[in-house]
Amino acid sequence: MYDVIIIGAGPAGLTAGIYAARGGLKVGIVEFAMPGGQAASTENIENYPGFAEGINGYDLMNSFHKQALTFGVEFIFEEVQKLDFRESVKKIQTNSQVLEANAIIIAAGSKPRLLGVPGEIVFRGRGVSYCATCDGAFFKGKTVIVIGGGNAAIEEGLYLTKFATEVIIVHRRSSFRASQIAVNRAKDNPKIRFELNAVVEEILGQGKVEGVRIHEVHSGEIREIQADGVFIYIGTDPNAQFIHGEIKTDDLGYILTDNHLKTNIAGVYAAGDIRNTPLRQVATAVGDGALAAVEVEKYLSELNTLSSS
Repeated sequence: MYDVIIIGAGPAGLTAGIYAARGGLKVGIVEFAMPGGQAASTENIENYPGFAEGINGYDLMNSFHKQALTFGVEFIFEEVQKLDFRESVKKIQTNSQVLEANAIIIAAGSKPRLLGVPGEIVFRGRGVSYCATCDGAFFKGKTVIVIGGGNAAIEEGLYLTKFATEVIIVHRRSSFRASQIAVNRAKDNPKIRFELNAVVEEILGQGKVEGVRIHEVHSGEIREIQADGVFIYIGTDPNAQFIHGEIKTDDLGYILTDNHLKTNIAGVYAAGDIRNTPLRQVATAVGDGALAAVEVEKYLSELNTLSSS
């Protein structure tokens, strides 16, 4: 029995754990993978305050994890299967046990969105990747394609130039969602070239990735580009597979909250990338985690007041 169980050990979940445990609550964090979430697989985080030269994502998240352990947060490395809110004490069913808590913070984050073209699933792990930090070293001296136009696509494309001889960034528009600083760096890098106004229709290969087929938006031309790897960065989807109708979400599955991060169910909060938020960054996730923990403390204090009166 916990005061609060936090689902997810990314920046939001770890921050919530630190704040809640420091506030004297018994805290459990359920995480099915390694602590740190997507941030832990980012080579260099340049925009997190306090690190003028940037910081490796794994190192930053490892510090979060150690700090949570220092304050007594318990970690349960299992996958959440479903939630049960039928009683005042909330239950979390994992793959091996049922955990109970008076409050829950859902901070399960998001996962890379699939491109949804032929060849993507077939060549997953055989040239198709969603993590340059994880797989970039496998493409030393080779040509890779990066699909996307946001910060992740541009920054991970820049990272891949450490290994690849050529990085081809394919984007369906002529303008980018990425910051201008990142775009300028990519344009100045001799290893990077752009295929703009182009849509990838198929990932090609025999046993492994050998290239892609693209459709040029304006001319209608269909052509092939040879490459040894394809890195996909076209957005994210929420890790909300364990949510089945009780918690309100938007059309994309992101959890709806009010300004205090409350969901439609009393005692259940959402923080970080899994909620319907206009910005998904480490800094905003940290802010969410802190606020969610403080709101949980208030909620539990009111519960105790009601039960003792």
